[in-house]
This record gives sequence, structure tokens and C-alpha cells, in this order.
Amino acid sequence: MTLTFDSKIYHDLLINVTPKEIATEEEYDRFLSAAEKLVFAKNRSSEQKELLKLLTILIEKYESENYPIEESSPHEILQHLMEASSTRQADLVGVIGSSGVVSEIVNGKRSISKAQAKALGDRFKVSPSIFI
Repeated sequence: MTLTFDSKIYHDLLINVTPKEIATEEEYDRFLSAAEKLVFAKNRSSEQKELLKLLTILIEKYESENYPIEESSPHEILQHLMEASSTRQADLVGVIGSSGVVSEIVNGKRSISKAQAKALGDRFKVSPSIFI
């Protein structure tokens, strides 16, 4: 089945939303609301899908400029994974070293070696590169 794209329908959708580069929080909220409606619409048309792509690009651009995400350090990533999986420091003893080594790594006082990163990657089922 080939989906057709109706320019008139798309034009009407564009008129309702009037997409443009987001400059204010009000515009950001309005575009988020419009995108949310499209995300949860059942049986989205080709035109709705295209508008959702456009809104997503505009929203992501605004967010990257106004709400930048700081990169997490390897020990912060480890702390998050431990919390999310209810892993205690004691559970990592023997996996990446002694209790003292585990404590220093978890608290950011010691960097994670490549071998430890591989072991942590295997333990948490993630790429070891996030720990380096």
C-alpha cells in the first residue's frame, strides 16, 4: 500500500500550527503541545507525520540551545546505573576490584580502567565506552 501525500492537507495543518524557529517559551510550549497531539494521534496521516518531523526538529533545536545537557562523568553514570538496578557497592566487589577500589571509583576519586569498564559494561549490559 502506497501512502499519498496531499499538499492541501499539509498546507492546512501548517496554517493551524504555523511552524517557525522557536524564539520564546510560549512558542516552545505551543509546539510541544501540537507535537504531543500528533504523537498520540491514532493512524497518523502522511501529512501529520511530516508535520511531526518538522516540529521535532524545531523543538530539538530550541532545547539544545536553551536547555543543554551536560555530559555526565563516568562515575556519575555508574552511580545512576547502580541506583536504577538496585546495585550496591558490595555487589561490585570482585567485579572491578576490592571494596576500597569500588568505593573510590563510585565516588569519583579513581578513574575507571579499560578492564573495569569492560567488566562494568558486561555487568550492566551497556557499552564499556560510557565509563571511559
